Amino acid sequence: MHSILLVDDDVQINQLLRDYLSDFDMTVVAVPDGEGMAKALKGFMFDLIILDLMLPGEDGLSLLRKLRATSDVPVLMLTARGEAMDRVIGLEVGADDYVVKPFEPRELVARIQSILRRASGKHEKGGDSASFNGWRLNFVLRQLVSPENLVIPLPNAEFRLLKVFVEHPGRVLNRNYLLDQARGRNMDLFDRSIDLLVSRLRQKLESDSRAPSLIKTVRGEGYLFDAKVA
Repeated sequence: MHSILLVDDDVQINQLLRDYLSDFDMTVVAVPDGEGMAKALKGFMFDLIILDLMLPGEDGLSLLRKLRATSDVPVLMLTARGEAMDRVIGLEVGADDYVVKPFEPRELVARIQSILRRASGKHEKGGDSASFNGWRLNFVLRQLVSPENLVIPLPNAEFRLLKVFVEHPGRVLNRNYLLDQARGRNMDLFDRSIDLLVSRLRQKLESDSRAPSLIKTVRGEGYLFDAKVA
C-alpha cells in the first residue's frame, strides 16, 4: 500500500483521486495548499506527492523548490494545458514527471506506478555501474561497454551526458539542464552543443541514429532516455 500526498484545491479532483487510487493500493491524503502540505509532511513520510502548480497562496513551483532543498520524495506535477514553460521549469527544479489537466485517471496511475518503480530501483541499486539494453556504463572507470563486451571510448562531455540520461530514465530533460550537467570545470558548451553530443551518443548506441529508439527527442522540451536501467 503506497501513501500519496495530493496537493490540490479542486475538491472534485481530490475526491476522484482518493476513490480511484484506492483501487490500486494507494492511500491518498488530500490538502488544498502549501500550508496543508507542510503540516502533512511533518507528520508522515509519503511515497509520492502529486502537486498542482496553480494553488491558492504559494504556487506549486515555489513549493517544489523548497521541498527539494530537504527531500528527494518523488513529485508528480499537475499542470494546465497552456503551462509548457512551467512544466519545463518544474522538471528542472526536481519534479519527476507531470500530467496535464484534464487527464485520464488511468494515465495518472500509470505515471505514478512508473515513478514509484524508478524510485524503488534507485534506492536498491546504487553501485558503480548501470546496465541498459545490453549496454553497461561504469561510473568509476568512466567506460561504456557494448552488448558484445567491447569498450566504447567516451570523451568527458559524452560520458557526463550519458550518465545524466542513465540516472533519469523515462524523464524529459531540457537542454539547459543537460548543458549544466555535461559541462566540465574548464569546458565551454552552448545550447546546441547538447544536440551535437546527443548525436554522437546516438551514433554509438543506436543501430540507426536517424531513427533513435533510446535517446528520443521531445519537441519543444528536450530529450528522453527510453530504457530500463538496472
